[in-house]
Amino acid sequence: MTFQTSSSGFRHKDPDTQVGIEHSSKLRYGSALVTDTSQLEWLTVLSFLPATMDSSRQAKAARQALTHVAEHLNARFSVRLWDGTILPMGEQADPNLCVVIQSPGVIGSLLRRPTLENLVRLYATGGIDIDGGDLIAFGEAARVERSSKRLRQISKGLLIRSAFPFFFSRAEATQTRHGYAGEEIGRGNVDRDNKDYIQFHYDLGNEFYKLFLDPEMQYSCGYFTDWNNSLEQAQRDKLEMICRKLRLQPGDRFLDIGCGWGGLVCHAARNFGVTAHGVTLSQEQHDFAVEKVQRLGLADRVTIELRDYTTLDGHYDKIASVGMYEHVGIANYPTYFQKIYSLLRDRGILLNHGITRGAKRKKKQFARMRPEHKLIAKYIFPGGELDHIGHTLEVMESCRFDVHDVENWREHYALTTRFWCQRLAAHKEEAIDQVGPERYRLWAAYLAAVSFAFTDGSLRIFQVVASKHAKKGGSELPPTRSDLYR
Repeated sequence: MTFQTSSSGFRHKDPDTQVGIEHSSKLRYGSALVTDTSQLEWLTVLSFLPATMDSSRQAKAARQALTHVAEHLNARFSVRLWDGTILPMGEQADPNLCVVIQSPGVIGSLLRRPTLENLVRLYATGGIDIDGGDLIAFGEAARVERSSKRLRQISKGLLIRSAFPFFFSRAEATQTRHGYAGEEIGRGNVDRDNKDYIQFHYDLGNEFYKLFLDPEMQYSCGYFTDWNNSLEQAQRDKLEMICRKLRLQPGDRFLDIGCGWGGLVCHAARNFGVTAHGVTLSQEQHDFAVEKVQRLGLADRVTIELRDYTTLDGHYDKIASVGMYEHVGIANYPTYFQKIYSLLRDRGILLNHGITRGAKRKKKQFARMRPEHKLIAKYIFPGGELDHIGHTLEVMESCRFDVHDVENWREHYALTTRFWCQRLAAHKEEAIDQVGPERYRLWAAYLAAVSFAFTDGSLRIFQVVASKHAKKGGSELPPTRSDLYR
């Protein structure tokens, strides 16, 4: 702890916590500046306190602050402190659904570094926990109408006074062990290791994915013909709808780029009589799909390769890319669609199914990565990048595709990921045995976050049906889409 005297008076600054107090009635906390002349003497005295403070005093300060927040927020969950105190965050708060704060150091860590990444790391490493429900249940209880307006009514002075006992608390180490070691953003086409990106995400082990996926191992958006349908029914209906949109016919040569665990190629071969080929960069998916093809007796109609789609050759009547183009990178879309175009016969049909973001008024604004996107790239999906649907369609048309249909499945994916998160939570102990507690927590948080993002509309998902433009004549699509819903 050091002090510095200047013309404005003395200055105290702790180099470890980066908390400073100046006699000029200014309190510095990191880069923030708070002015409160009435509290100067109290702050000055407090600044000399030792790094280790009485936990009971910190608990009292936390109770005071949280009680005040609860009066304005009126949420439906509770907070449990390290001393066992349970604080309801609203009049109808569930005392059994709690955010658990394991130590005063957790609050100190968040005060010193109030970032989304620090919050996620504290949750991943166990400093913060959720008890009494899964993250979907907690998210619903925490969602309060007009919360921003409510929180603006909170006394900042009271929060500041309550925060000071935590400034010097030592938090437990929050270094996570499961982030991607390389360049997780991977924008552009320089030094992209697509196989490494894919295997980081998908090669956690098939047994892990079995904990929350349906029996067909469909790791993409389900299609709910009724919102009360099961996940299993929605995934079967999704496979059926994709095949119908492609107008698959017996004898068609069908390619699935990013075939996952083989569900679509097997469904297409069994129910539509096609000859199907699937490619993936995941070793775990490849091995599972090969075994499934053999088990179902489809080896004469279905083949699976561990192969990058860019190295493919030959010609196909129909091509599907489901949940794959998010991995390509926006700068690589022309190469991606040109390659698919080269693999299709004239008038051949493409179904491109993928997650997008909403467009922005300015390109620079859209290109800026939000903190949550950076975290997903670091811990879940390295190399992933989301376009807006308008630009995707523009690239497809520039690559000479005729775009026929564009369908938004946003609400379908909100419900799909909700199912996944709840199923993973129901198998928490098994998941922890397979991937460890930290990675389980990161995945549970990821699935809950994307479910709410699809619900609210910050994430979207579209199925686009296009055909390879022929020099003469029209497409092979029927005049209406009534056949899709027979």
